[in-house]
Amino acid sequence: MPTRRAQGSGELFSLGKVNYIVGLMHLQGKPVCSFDPEGLIFAAGVNSEMVKLYDLRSFDKGPFATFKMQYDRTCEWTGLKFSNDGKLILISTNGSFIRLIDAFKGVVMHTFGGYANSKAVTLEASFTPDSQFIMIGSEDGKIHVWNGESGIKVAVLDGKHTGPITCLQFNPKFMTFASACSNMAFWLPTIDD
Repeated sequence: MPTRRAQGSGELFSLGKVNYIVGLMHLQGKPVCSFDPEGLIFAAGVNSEMVKLYDLRSFDKGPFATFKMQYDRTCEWTGLKFSNDGKLILISTNGSFIRLIDAFKGVVMHTFGGYANSKAVTLEASFTPDSQFIMIGSEDGKIHVWNGESGIKVAVLDGKHTGPITCLQFNPKFMTFASACSNMAFWLPTIDD
């Protein structure tokens, strides 16, 4: 599994009978990484401006695709996440925006903003399990929700958080999610009449 390490290195571990490193990548800056849902492709975000895609079976040959993004000096990338269908990659930042890119072409589909993060906190963005919506917490304790296809903000949820929401995770089997700052809220979406 990939790990995030300070200042430019990432390691791949085998978790079989013996734990050992099966590969070591030397990357610039503070890389971020994520596996696709099948566990065969992993993405490495490098220098907050490039996404490199590797095939786990042949990562030592280098990336099979590299997507250059517009660099923004005001923030750093803090996370990458593949959508559950593997078609999209969500790039989280410590700024006041997140980006959604096409996992096959590297094209920026949407840039989502309009949430509070003036203190450059690492806020976790997440897909809903069906990959239709993107959510992120904010430093004012609210959760912002966008439609991934249209890019339109569809909701702002108030979980009565007392600080920045730094963790947002969906249950993979049931339509519930948890958000956390110094306290944790469990959410069960409902359909209003």
